[in-house]
Parts: sequence; structure tokens; C-alpha cells
Amino acid sequence: MELILKQDVQNLGFKDDIVTVKPGYGRNYLIPQGLATVATPTAKKVLAENLRQRAFKEQKLVDDANKIAEAIKGLEIKISAKAGGEKLFGSVTNADIAEALEKNGHSIEKKYINSGIVKRTGKYTANVRLHRDVIVELPYEIVAEQQN
Repeated sequence: MELILKQDVQNLGFKDDIVTVKPGYGRNYLIPQGLATVATPTAKKVLAENLRQRAFKEQKLVDDANKIAEAIKGLEIKISAKAGGEKLFGSVTNADIAEALEKNGHSIEKKYINSGIVKRTGKYTANVRLHRDVIVELPYEIVAEQQN
């Protein structure tokens, strides 16, 4: 079953992509949730025209995302967390990284950050998706909080 995605769907595709899925997944989940529509020949023509008109705006978005990517690459992010030796009490997640970026003046939603769940101190990298074509690796370090 061919569908046109109305929104980004993780592990499937981005908005306005034409994807092929099993009929049950499309009919029972994607279409009722408003995430996709059936890719009829008419809908494909309308989509192609919309993409042509949107190409110029899209280039500006990619340029802006590249500027943000360059700014993010230069950041040194240190996240402090309670720890017993090397092991953290709790974990560091995408939300913590998004909060650290916010403190440095870059507002990025946590759903666009992919770091996994980290439970030890040390240096790690997270993938930040600023645009479908712009993904930047963000190095960060987790340090233990100082006891007072």
C-alpha cells in the first residue's frame, strides 16, 4: 500500500515522502491517526507540484540548519549529574541534552536529539537532527556533581 506521509514518522519517513507499507499498518494506524493519506495518482501530482513550489523555501531552511549546526559543533557541553564513582544515580537522556543546549542559546526539541540513555560518566556523542538533510554529531561530557 502506497501512502503519502503528512508528518514525520520515526523509522518510516519524513513529511511528504511516498512510502510503501503493509495494508494493515496503513489502514489501521497511519490513516486513522492522520499521519498519512493514500497515494492516488491525483494526490501524487498535487504533491509533486507542492514540492516544486516549496523547493526555494526548503533551501533557506537547510541553510539556516547548517548555520545552527556549525554553532552547535563548537559547543562544549558538560552535564553534571549525581554519581557514585563512575555510575550515575539515574540517567542522562535526550531531555537533559536539550536543556543543556537551551542554556547555551539553542532551542532544539528533545525528539530531534538521539543519544540513548546514558548511565555512566564520560564523553559521549548525540545525533541532533536539525533538518531532514542536516544531522550533526554533538559531543558532550557527563561529570559527577561536586559534593558540598
